[in-house]
Formats: sequence, C-alpha cells, structure tokens
Amino acid sequence: MLMTKERRPAIRTLRGWAIEVLQEAGAIHECEEHGWARDRADPHARERAVDLARRHPPAGTSGDQAAAEVRDVLDSIGDTCPECPDGDC
Repeated sequence: MLMTKERRPAIRTLRGWAIEVLQEAGAIHECEEHGWARDRADPHARERAVDLARRHPPAGTSGDQAAAEVRDVLDSIGDTCPECPDGDC
C-alpha cells in the first residue's frame, strides 16, 4: 500500500512569509553574489507589500499582524550588502 505524508508548507515562519511577500512586491531583492536581502527603497513597492499582506495574510494571522510583520522585516533590512566592497552590489 502506498503511504503519503502530508507536505509541510514551503514557508514555515511568519518572517519567511513576509520576506516572500516583500520579494513578490519588488520591495527587496537579493545580492546576487552573497544572497543578502537588500531594500530597494521603492515606496510604491513597500505599499504594495503591506497591502498584499493585509489582504492575504497567512492562515491563523490577521491582516494587521501580517502587515506589521512585513513592516518589521523591511525595517530590519538595509539597502547595502554587508559583504560587498563599499556595500555596492
């Protein structure tokens, strides 16, 4: 008999979910060489990310909680890569 396991969601934390929302909205991107997340400093992309979070929060999370997490993650990300010379990727 074939047994199947229930699949885990690809993103397991609210922070991981928020990072994905920020990437989808174009508010952050990765340094191609080192993989650090970098803030694109695009106010329209930030607004899109917060709006997406509020309208489509993950299961068990309110729209306000999801939007707050997106803002918290965005506040923790700089606009330069700490490993690149002069922070310029």
